[in-house]
Amino acid sequence: MSSHIMPTYARLAVTFERGEGAWLWDDKNQRYLDALSGIAVCNLGHAHSAVHEAICQQSAKLLHTSNLYQIASQEKLADKLIQMSGMTNVFFSNSGAEANEAAIKLARKFGHSKGIDIPTIIVMDKSFHGRTLATLSATGNAKIQQGFEPLVEGFVRVPYNDIAAIKTALVENKSIAAILVEPVQGEGGVNIPASDYLNQIRALCDEYDVLMMLDEIQTGIGRTGKFLAFQHNGIVPDVCTLAKALGNGVPIGACLAHGKAADLFTAGNHGSTFGGNPLACSAALAVLNTLSDSDLIAQAAEKGDQICAAFQEKLQTNSHILNIRHLGLMIGIELDTPCTELVGKALNAGLLINVTQDKVIRLLPPLVIDVDQITQLVETLSTLIQEYTQ
Repeated sequence: MSSHIMPTYARLAVTFERGEGAWLWDDKNQRYLDALSGIAVCNLGHAHSAVHEAICQQSAKLLHTSNLYQIASQEKLADKLIQMSGMTNVFFSNSGAEANEAAIKLARKFGHSKGIDIPTIIVMDKSFHGRTLATLSATGNAKIQQGFEPLVEGFVRVPYNDIAAIKTALVENKSIAAILVEPVQGEGGVNIPASDYLNQIRALCDEYDVLMMLDEIQTGIGRTGKFLAFQHNGIVPDVCTLAKALGNGVPIGACLAHGKAADLFTAGNHGSTFGGNPLACSAALAVLNTLSDSDLIAQAAEKGDQICAAFQEKLQTNSHILNIRHLGLMIGIELDTPCTELVGKALNAGLLINVTQDKVIRLLPPLVIDVDQITQLVETLSTLIQEYTQ
């Protein structure tokens, strides 16, 4: 490992050289089943033909001009995103943190338009919104904030899945301009709220005239069995942020706006040198067209049910399992004891997983995972969990 890379990650001792679908091969030609998808990025799996073709064709023509000019692939991608999401317009960035930065700026612009001196955003405990100064300030994790104080002001934190706490904050703080929430908390432990949680937030945002802002960076692009997780609830937010799976590995983020948020940004309010460049937009358009022309999103719901049912059966007698929960192919297996060691044990068994919040095994397999691979995933991980907890 190079000593010239800043040690911001505790990297596992493996180097991958190629992939195909849900499989990865390392530099020793060992094969691994990828049940993490690069942390919910490669929803179409590795080396997907449509994405590969789009990148090759675009890179042979043009990589970059600037947002000073019109970009055809950006316009096509925007049209497709709006069609699939029901939102109104979009700003393109390079990452999820940047998309959330745009959302935070929209909230502040909205607040100032109402005469609020210090526009404030309600955010949630155990949330994760990024590692820039504003997004880590919004994040509900003291560990990633430590050492980077002073944090950005303008955030009020409440417990996740607690509508009463949100309402209290709205009543007590007249500076609230927006509510920022993940439909499912990924980094926070695959926490799935009550089925009407988002509906109730939407109603409160309408009642108190604040923006409903959804961070769908991990839940979006088909991961939960709908194109966007809020579509399970039959609502439309004012702001929705995307990244991760949008480009299937090509860096791209998006901040979508609707309703009272759609006309907040004007020329000069925000920008990005690389955001929405021809290459990234061509890759993302290939992703969206592939999802539109297939039943992969519907299958994500079915496969998630299948995987969780199989784990329930395999682990039903294990008293160390506190909960197995999922929404589509966003799956959490919570143990009563820290289990980060399972990541290395799974790697040795040819399986890529993740543990978050110390005790929650997080699975984010690609939407293209097949029946045989699901069987291997369940068998391998169940065996590892049984051995570890004994």
